[in-house]
Amino acid sequence: MTEEEAKSMGDLFPDLGPEAPVISGVAHDRSEALATVRGVPNEPGMAAKVFGELATAGVNVDMIVQAGASVGTADISFTVPEASVKQVQDVLLDKQDVLGYHSFDVDTNVGKVAVVGVGMKTHSGLAAKFFTALSDKGINVLMISTSEIRIAALVPLDQLNDAVKALHTAYGLDADQVEAVVYGGTGR
Repeated sequence: MTEEEAKSMGDLFPDLGPEAPVISGVAHDRSEALATVRGVPNEPGMAAKVFGELATAGVNVDMIVQAGASVGTADISFTVPEASVKQVQDVLLDKQDVLGYHSFDVDTNVGKVAVVGVGMKTHSGLAAKFFTALSDKGINVLMISTSEIRIAALVPLDQLNDAVKALHTAYGLDADQVEAVVYGGTGR
């Protein structure tokens, strides 16, 4: 084994300590659409049915939120690439009897903004800073998604540029212009 092969992940990516910036960038995407399937029976397997039908049609789904109601139904909201809206509508219309939902709607006037960086899991206050920055600019958050390296929010499309600028400022990443950043590989 060579010396290079013997290096551990800690050698390759050393702990930069608490002074290192945790958030390394702000990404955004204008090509999102928000679909909401309303009045789905709130029982085991319904989300699997909805997303199974979409998968069979080749639709890529990103953010997902399910909200249950006290009347035995749930609303399932999810984002898809705007280019997939027709497929989503066709699947939902074709499979309404199978899925048993009451109605659905699609909103293409949304955009996604996200902060990305390593070490987010071990640093407190990053989500608070994210949502405070958006709130201070009067930006309404429509949907939230997180991972160990990302906090993302769906916002009204006409507020997306303001959201990007607000997050750049909040995390000390100010730039003279809003950069065009999309999520790699999928056009998202």
